[in-house]
Parts: sequence; C-alpha cells; structure tokens
Amino acid sequence: MIVEVQGKAAYAYTGGRPFDPALPVAVFVHGAEHDHSVWGLQSRYFAHHGFSVLAVDLPGHMRSAGPALASIGALADWLAALLDALHVPAAFVAGHSMGSLVALEFAARHPERARCIALLATAFPMAVSPALLEAAREREPEAIAMVNQWSHSTLAAKPSSPGPGFWLRGTNQRLMERVSARGAPQLFHTDFAACNDYADGLASAAKVRCPVRLVVGQRDAMTPPRAARALADALGAADVSVDTVTLDAGHALMTEQPDATLDALYAFAKAR
Repeated sequence: MIVEVQGKAAYAYTGGRPFDPALPVAVFVHGAEHDHSVWGLQSRYFAHHGFSVLAVDLPGHMRSAGPALASIGALADWLAALLDALHVPAAFVAGHSMGSLVALEFAARHPERARCIALLATAFPMAVSPALLEAAREREPEAIAMVNQWSHSTLAAKPSSPGPGFWLRGTNQRLMERVSARGAPQLFHTDFAACNDYADGLASAAKVRCPVRLVVGQRDAMTPPRAARALADALGAADVSVDTVTLDAGHALMTEQPDATLDALYAFAKAR
C-alpha cells in the first residue's frame, strides 16, 4: 500500500489483507539498511489474526520515497504522520534494532498513540564504532558484509530455516545490497549515524506510558542483552509494565527464531 506522508510516497505492507483502521493496528518498523520484508512471517500472521498491519519501509528505504531521515526523532514523528494519514488513533508498535529506538521515541513523543510497544534487539546507547561508521560512508559493501556476519549467531538456524538451499546470511546480505541500490545515497551511514547520535533513550523511556516488551537474543553480538538493561530499568522506574523475553538467537531474531519472535509479539499485543 502506498500512502502520502509528509508530502512523500510511503510504502507499508499490509500482510496480504486490506488495511482496515477499525481493527486494532500493528506497526512493524525495520532496522538499518532493511525494509518491511524482515517482518514477513510476523506481519502476515498478525494480518490474518485480528489486526490491521503496517509493516513500513522507512523514508528512503526501498519503496518509500527519500530523503532518508537523519534522526530517530524525525523517524518517530514520521511514524505519527503515517498514522494520521491513515486515520489511526493508536497502535501497537514493534521495532527491530534501529526500529526499536524509533518505537521508543514514538511512544515518548506521542504517548496517546502507543497502545503498547515491543523493542527487539534493542540497546541504549546504540553506539556504532568509528571504524564501522567510516566503512558505511566510504566502503558500504564492506560494512554490509561486516554487519551481516555479526547479525547472525549461526549459519543455519534450525528448525526455523529447514528448506534446502535457504541461507540466512546470504538472504540478509542480498536484502541489504538491494536496499542500498534502491535507497537514498549513503543510506547505511545515515541509519548508523542516527543510531549512534541518539542520546534521548533514558529520558524518553521515562516518558513512556504504555506497556513495553523487550525481546533480546542471548547470542546477539551487536546489541547483547546487557545493553538493554538501562532501558529496562528506566522504563521500570517510569512505573510502566515492562518485561523481557530472551530468545536463543543473535541479532537477526525474526529469521533465526521466527516462531518464537511471533509468539512473543502476538501474545503481548493480543493481551492489550
């Protein structure tokens, strides 16, 4: 589905069913150099089990027009504008990696619009090494290869990928290459810099008023579980309902543990 947001065309996958704002709405927000397709299983299940779905391509990513937005705050406000364009008063929002920061900031800036949020493979601060930032700016293929390797804890995550010839790392690498080819110039660097520069995580956590679920991978080399503790503590201090689900996976939760990720998200959203 294409919708105009802030004067630009934006794409949202609706899970194979027509979008109906009268239903509970679930929004899925991808991470750096990704697009809506990383939520394939989860978005389709939600769409066929009681929710209207918006699995977005963020500005400058794949089917959404650029430019890419350079800050987490701007992305959070873009998400609110998307809901405005579709006459959605409030939604469940799930975000992965960079998308988790967008979901957090959205709930902080627009508390009346967030029914509940799920933060997957999250961290604060979400620091990016100077070497990786430089590679993303000057040698993007090298940066893609590095991040792709670090995102996965295994070459073949059984039983989530039992099909012959299905290769998690190869699929993810090709996706990032396609997003790079079709997206805004220096998109990977823009995304990484937005994560690295985001300084409001703890202050924003204190403003959240809805239930929160953190979903972390116990073998995540990019945002290890310990990196989410400060956010969990800040959310708990804000007196909101917060819990953490730990999966046997790396950073690529949705592909290494698709069913467990879906269970963690659907049970949480459905209960609310």
